[in-house]
Amino acid sequence: MLESRRREMMKKDFTLRILPLFLAVALAIPAQAGEMRKTEVFFGDTHLHTSYSPDAYLMQNRTADPDTAYRYAKGLPVVHPYHRAKIQIKTPLDFLVVADHGEFMGVIPKLLQGDPLFADTDIGKRYLKMFKEGKETEVFGELIGFVNTLKPPPSLNSEKVNRSVWTEIMDAAERHYDPGKFTTFLGWEWSSTPAGANLHRVIFIREGKANGAKFLPYTSFNSPKPEELWKWLDATSKDTGTNFVAIPHNQNISKGFMFPIADSDGKPITKAYAESRMRWEPIVETTQIKGDSETHPILSPTDEFADFETYDHYIEVGEGKSIPLFDDAFLGKLSDKDRKYVAKHKDRTAKVGDYSRAALMRGLAIKARIGANPYKFGMIGSTDSHTGMSSSEEDNFWGKMGLDSTPENTLDPKKLLVPPKTYGADMGAAGLAAVWAEKNNRESIFDAFRRKETYATTGTRIRLRLFGGWDFAPADAQAKSPADIGYKKGVPMGGDLSKAPKGKAPTFLIRAVKDPNHANLDRIQIIKGWVDKDGKPHEKIFNVAASDGRKVGKRGKVKPVGNTVDLKTATWTDSIGDAQLAAVWKDPEFDPGRDAFYYVRVLQIPTPRHTLYDAVALNKPHPKQYPATIQERAYSSPIWYTP
Repeated sequence: MLESRRREMMKKDFTLRILPLFLAVALAIPAQAGEMRKTEVFFGDTHLHTSYSPDAYLMQNRTADPDTAYRYAKGLPVVHPYHRAKIQIKTPLDFLVVADHGEFMGVIPKLLQGDPLFADTDIGKRYLKMFKEGKETEVFGELIGFVNTLKPPPSLNSEKVNRSVWTEIMDAAERHYDPGKFTTFLGWEWSSTPAGANLHRVIFIREGKANGAKFLPYTSFNSPKPEELWKWLDATSKDTGTNFVAIPHNQNISKGFMFPIADSDGKPITKAYAESRMRWEPIVETTQIKGDSETHPILSPTDEFADFETYDHYIEVGEGKSIPLFDDAFLGKLSDKDRKYVAKHKDRTAKVGDYSRAALMRGLAIKARIGANPYKFGMIGSTDSHTGMSSSEEDNFWGKMGLDSTPENTLDPKKLLVPPKTYGADMGAAGLAAVWAEKNNRESIFDAFRRKETYATTGTRIRLRLFGGWDFAPADAQAKSPADIGYKKGVPMGGDLSKAPKGKAPTFLIRAVKDPNHANLDRIQIIKGWVDKDGKPHEKIFNVAASDGRKVGKRGKVKPVGNTVDLKTATWTDSIGDAQLAAVWKDPEFDPGRDAFYYVRVLQIPTPRHTLYDAVALNKPHPKQYPATIQERAYSSPIWYTP
């Protein structure tokens, strides 16, 4: 009998350790041509902070906890934590990850509630005194310093409180999980910021509390190195039977280190590094409140739409000083045009490791050397809101922090948030994660993330389909159900094409439908990236469909769609643009011997930026240093071609 029980226990232990490995491999396999799926699109946010994040709490979010965040996302009216007005999302979300910072998670609320674990310590008493004196931002600066220098005071880094808060977060997610209607995921943010370089990741799991209770969130206090995070994910997955996804974000302020050519120890990237990274980080957050990270005018000088919600600030280092992203030697190598751009945006310029498009090309170059691509990722958007409100609607945007949620605070340059020294107008109202999945539940949505059948939007609900194959015909673009044709004859976004049939080039089936509650569409573009025989990266933008009957010229250009925005009233009309655009596009410059990637960018017609709504509300001129109108957009995950 004892021998039988021993064998049974060994069997369970084997299953517990092997099953997550099997699932991780199975879920990471991209879609194959002919693999039929009945999918629908779900919109959500994988990056939302509540009052349990110390920076959120100290920037006037004292009351919007995880429960409030879920209620808002589901469409219920809630009370804003700063100005106390009743607010409500216009279109509810389908899924949400509450991703509070693992570092000091729940510590500040516990301190101000008088928890003796903190309130009776020397630093706790000092912070309570500073709170009474209105010095919340100074406390914020100190905590950022602890995170950046990886030296948290032991009294503020309590495992007992961390477990208690993690349990509260898990319980809230379980209460609000309603499969088929609204999906919650258990998650947190790993906030590594060495020398002010943003290397942050959001991490969430496929399972529920039964698995989440088996571990504590891994933080930068455990290690600031991504490689150590991946090791922990691997070990914890084996030990607990839990499936994880980690999502890098704000690469635009990583100082070039989010997508590097060397690992954290300065050693060249290896095949093992690439495979480990892609196992755990199949998706990248490409757009959010702290700026858009698709590309940058300096990195993509021929892209007329590259300068979109460009964020010009860093996270500050512990001493409270900002480190400039460029030096005189770098400036000396720039063209006159680029130097003018840098002069306008003094605080920052772009590095290859800062932006998604450049990283995708860097991945191809690294693959040519080592045989594995460390940056073969799909794309999503999310908010990174710290108000507890997943608000990405321009006319219903509630800011990054509680403080920048009113028109006065958004547009007043004296209302500086430190660190960094930015205010509400610097932020963009963005973004959303769109997922093509079979069902609205944890398993289906998580699996779609793993296979990269996802796309990013800057806040609107554009419905975007992309399939790649070898035999799509122009008539397929007008089919009643393009997905049926797409899955049958090709692979969806996130998929792979290989071994080009002799004499054929890849074809792409694309359909984009406007957000029913927002603006018409301007155009569909395909962005292609490849590396030549000398290892030099290249990109090219192809206009493949345009609204209002506009034709793509011989040089690939399309006339501007126009602009109907009334700057005095912050309104626009859908008298330009189309409600739907579709196309089948064939690569006219295909080289069957070269690796390449292709992704779609869809642009809306111009609409008011959130700052214009605020300026009109205040009856004041719109600040000249910010655009009054923007063209919202969507970015698909790529489809890769491999010879």
